[in-house]
Amino acid sequence: MKEEIQEILDKARSSIEAADVLEIQGYHDFAISRAYYGMFYTAEALLLYKGLSFSSHSAVIAAFGKEYARSGDFDPRFHRWLIDAQDYRNLGDYNFSLSVTHEQVHEVMAWAMEFLSTAERYLASR
Repeated sequence: MKEEIQEILDKARSSIEAADVLEIQGYHDFAISRAYYGMFYTAEALLLYKGLSFSSHSAVIAAFGKEYARSGDFDPRFHRWLIDAQDYRNLGDYNFSLSVTHEQVHEVMAWAMEFLSTAERYLASR
């Protein structure tokens, strides 16, 4: 695996670990953002493996859907989770009257860990 891809995956793991620390401290909005970024970095690493790079979140999410979910390389649920995680992140980052819940944080953290571990297995098998 290319060093740059591994560095992005390491950053994804660190982001998920930071989400756990933030969640334990009760910072749910910030925790869900870090969990989402763990998923976002994972998608970026997978796209880079195919020589693709994008400058916006929506472009990364769309390209992951096209390159991995629609192609059958990854279960489409990962694409759905990435979209849903971005929605939660937007709620946590930009909505001042509503916050994400403890349960939502745990759900997105579980998605992030499964996405990362699946990506690592996929890339290691190549």
